[in-house]
Amino acid sequence: MRDAYHEELDSIGEGLVEMARLVGSAIGRATTAILDADLKLAESVIAGDAKVDDLQRDLEARAIALLARQQPVATDLRIVVTSLRMSADLERSGDLAQHVAKLARLRFPQTAVPRDLHATILEMGQLAQRLMAKAGEVIITKDVDLALQLEQDDDAMDLLHRALFQHLMDDRWKHGIETAVDVTLLGRYYERFADHAVSVAKRVVYLVTGEHADELVQAEGRGGAVEGA
Repeated sequence: MRDAYHEELDSIGEGLVEMARLVGSAIGRATTAILDADLKLAESVIAGDAKVDDLQRDLEARAIALLARQQPVATDLRIVVTSLRMSADLERSGDLAQHVAKLARLRFPQTAVPRDLHATILEMGQLAQRLMAKAGEVIITKDVDLALQLEQDDDAMDLLHRALFQHLMDDRWKHGIETAVDVTLLGRYYERFADHAVSVAKRVVYLVTGEHADELVQAEGRGGAVEGA
């Protein structure tokens, strides 16, 4: 029975890794859809979010069942509770990818992104995908150092977000209010997606050490404090 219990804990972790893989793929495909005005690809991202939602509900149900049946304590309890929180972060990440795809669908056959901002949005999309891939790796490896690196990696997204905003505020902006709103929303979607990847990594730090990431950074004198979820 104990072996079955730990197999179930492992399967919850595998479900989280699959969610991270799906939402990472979704943000990459949504980025292509928004830049290329690819309606078919946008629709596939929108429809695919249902699988992420199903995985989240299944994981949540199994975690709650484990709490009820096994009444875990110490590390095992931390695994179950933290997994529930990570699944919520990943589900929200999927929603954000879907928002990007829905904006692509809304503006079709036009693109929501002006040509002079394509490179920035592409870089934000690629970075978001890399951050989520790294978060998935952290779930698998339980590597605390790698987890803490994500906060530093996220600094690049913050810089891109600020650069995007500065472009919008430039007196030379010539694309109109509607496009400005679209680009503002896109920047926010990518920035929040990255935040959720960081949050997943932070939760792994807590799962492994029993300490919150920012407390661990301060205690060990690591560079940079990890941002709150």
